[in-house]
Amino acid sequence: MTPESLAALMEATWPAARCIEVGPWQVRDGQGGGQRVSATTAQGAWREGDLALAEAEMDRLGQKRLFLIRAGEADLDAALAARGYRINDPVVAYAAPVAQLAQPVSSMAAFRHWPPLAIACDLWAEGGIGPARLAVMDRVTGPKCAILGRTEDRPAGAAFVACHGKSAMLHALEVTPAMRRRGSAHNMLRAAASWAQDQGAETFALVVTEANAAARALYEAQGMVAVGQYHYRLQ
Repeated sequence: MTPESLAALMEATWPAARCIEVGPWQVRDGQGGGQRVSATTAQGAWREGDLALAEAEMDRLGQKRLFLIRAGEADLDAALAARGYRINDPVVAYAAPVAQLAQPVSSMAAFRHWPPLAIACDLWAEGGIGPARLAVMDRVTGPKCAILGRTEDRPAGAAFVACHGKSAMLHALEVTPAMRRRGSAHNMLRAAASWAQDQGAETFALVVTEANAAARALYEAQGMVAVGQYHYRLQ
């Protein structure tokens, strides 16, 4: 998976409310849906004086001043650091062939559905995934699915997966703390990949913060490999 295809997949499966072009920047209007849909990115050559254009637009939207820094953008990273922006949430992207991850999972362990059931929304809300992020899911125009995880006949977690072309991406995987380390995340991952395979997807991807060692260990144990990295700069 190339950096370009990964970026396109993320944009399609977790979209901002709108993207605004301001000079050499793409400013995302996230409407409270989190960092990824609210971050500004460079679209081409820029000069230090152009940073004020992006900052003014983010201010106009009532958002934090937040930039997403990709591989090869060391100059932008340094310029933002000099302006008082700090690194926030370094992220690793993982991917694997769908066929490698997809396995039958009982609907009693991981139930596919759309739109999300109330219990799935409640589980997401426990993990801080509230209405603004549910609105991001609603904005996805391609195939999409919610997964309700169950453990010991009890709701245990929820996840969201969507397709773009021949790729699928998993988002908002959340397991309630009392039910962690009992296999629910594994079951939801497998169910999401199986659903993606049914949609014709060939590649399955997700992103996770570098600091989330438990999640990274789970993904690596399933044979997923790191295919990219990025981080945010927040003023």
